[in-house]
Amino acid sequence: MEYLVVFEKGDTSYGAYVPDLPGCIAVGKTMDEVRKLIAEAIEFHIEGLRLAGEDVPKPTSKSPVHKTTDETSAYIEAQVPL
Repeated sequence: MEYLVVFEKGDTSYGAYVPDLPGCIAVGKTMDEVRKLIAEAIEFHIEGLRLAGEDVPKPTSKSPVHKTTDETSAYIEAQVPL
């Protein structure tokens, strides 16, 4: 499954969140670090939902992938067994 991830640049760090997975966020000092951390967070979040017996939200958010000075969006595939 591929989820839309929104990245934002702060004053001293980068943040990322997944609109389809409320509460799934990551923060890192560099864009590379936050990309790695949000990919891990997506997988961890989905595993936690499954262990709790909750439904895993399907990826439905859509956005063109774009880059500006403050925000980047990307699709990241979750490597979680179905």
